[in-house]
Amino acid sequence: MVWLRALTKEVRCGVLFFLASFFLISFFISYLILPKIIIIIQEANFLRLNYKNELIPVGVGLVFFLTTLLVVALFLAFLPEKASTKAYAFLLAFAIFTCLGLIDDVWGSKDTSGLKGHLFTSIKKGQLTTGAIKAIFGLVGAALLTVSTGSWLWVLVNILMVVLTVNTINLLDLRPGRAGKGFLFLAVIFFILGWGREELIFLAAVSGSLLAYLGYDLKARTMMGDTGANALGAALGVVAVWVLAAPAKIIYLVCLIIFHIITEKYSVTKIIARNRFLNFLDLLGRK
Repeated sequence: MVWLRALTKEVRCGVLFFLASFFLISFFISYLILPKIIIIIQEANFLRLNYKNELIPVGVGLVFFLTTLLVVALFLAFLPEKASTKAYAFLLAFAIFTCLGLIDDVWGSKDTSGLKGHLFTSIKKGQLTTGAIKAIFGLVGAALLTVSTGSWLWVLVNILMVVLTVNTINLLDLRPGRAGKGFLFLAVIFFILGWGREELIFLAAVSGSLLAYLGYDLKARTMMGDTGANALGAALGVVAVWVLAAPAKIIYLVCLIIFHIITEKYSVTKIIARNRFLNFLDLLGRK
């Protein structure tokens, strides 16, 4: 038993080392390449009006995928066996949702919004929006991931967790810093509930990249776009599938469903503005 406790402690220390390494290296890589990426986007004239009617670069959230891909590639040969196996699945899911978000940023229309609008109203009218493409193929990507790396008994729950988490971060991405704060709030919960799990290193990498980027977003100098919001939601959803225990999964999914029911009827921005505490958090750090 003493040997087992020592081994467990050693494993946890190893996971802690990778968590810290992934977070710090991801932060510094993003910090270094972000100005270059912003210049590339500006020179391509890929700009969009924000809520203040100011033209700013959009799709800057691409940095989350680029940085995480590089960090995982650097450490892949040194990762614990379980983590190295899931690294490919994580990167695949991350790439799929980043790509779907980029499609929406480049060709998307804001005339239709919400899951109901994209999946039902538009298709009923014989239209195919980029949002519908994102929803349909997001479901396919989530199914591919959960079937290949999760329990068959939990396939439906896992798929819904991934897809609804992605859409939750998208729904929050209407004001500077809001999506990033939502991501960090959920990430902290998952770190606590899944502490010691090797899969958390992927969430650490994304968190480091986000923190390097967040200042630009809070000052309304850039938009992460659906490119970034999708990536953040996918990272949270995938890691939640892997690290949450069964009861926590059910509770989390119920919370996601309730959130989506509310936001189909009411504006997220208005709900936040009417709550003093939520409004304080929403304005925290903003320009």
